[in-house]
Amino acid sequence: MADADEREVAKLEAEPRPTPTEPESGQEMEENLVSKHPEATIPESDVSLADIERSRSHPVRWAFGCILALAALVFPYWAGRSLAVRHTAQIVHRFANVDPRGIALVAWAVTVFAFVSLAMMIVDRRKIPWFTSFLVFLCAEQFISGVSLLRFDFWHSTYVMYGDSARIANAANLGIIAASLALAVFAVVWVGLLVIIRKDSPLNVLTHVWTSLLLWFVFEVVALLIVLFGGMLTIV
Repeated sequence: MADADEREVAKLEAEPRPTPTEPESGQEMEENLVSKHPEATIPESDVSLADIERSRSHPVRWAFGCILALAALVFPYWAGRSLAVRHTAQIVHRFANVDPRGIALVAWAVTVFAFVSLAMMIVDRRKIPWFTSFLVFLCAEQFISGVSLLRFDFWHSTYVMYGDSARIANAANLGIIAASLALAVFAVVWVGLLVIIRKDSPLNVLTHVWTSLLLWFVFEVVALLIVLFGGMLTIV
């Protein structure tokens, strides 16, 4: 067996080895640099990479989307505030027997759905459905903000407008603020995780997209529970 292996090795060593050749002219060097195909299969074009990126950017679509988002921010809030000023008695009468916790839950849910739609529009490929959802929930959130007179010191304006029935408007404001603050706290924590956790660490799973969304939802639920059962609805 060993003799057969030795004969095989000797046979391979006896074969002539290829010798490297240097190109003798510029044409041969150019042929070596180009692919094995003698002719180019991709046609020449004057379109640059910047032109391709510019064609994919869709500036008109982005401008139209920004105008719609701005309109969703301004007009529903104005409509809700006008309704609160002109029909205060009707609003107080309709929501007199409503639990403030229910109002806070509705305002919180609408705000969270608006944020989720915006996040999914960034993550998912289907931009138009998520952008439409974002506009709908943004309009609803802004309308609720207008009716409840949302501002930094909202408890003063709601008491002046609604008197002893201001607890309903205050509950709506607390629901919106809770959802917004939970998003802000989550953003700070998430950025901190990106900085602290190494890429090869098992904890790096916390920075993945769907895990981050679940963690964000945990923050939102905790904020809602604080509003509903933390005594905040009775303070303001």
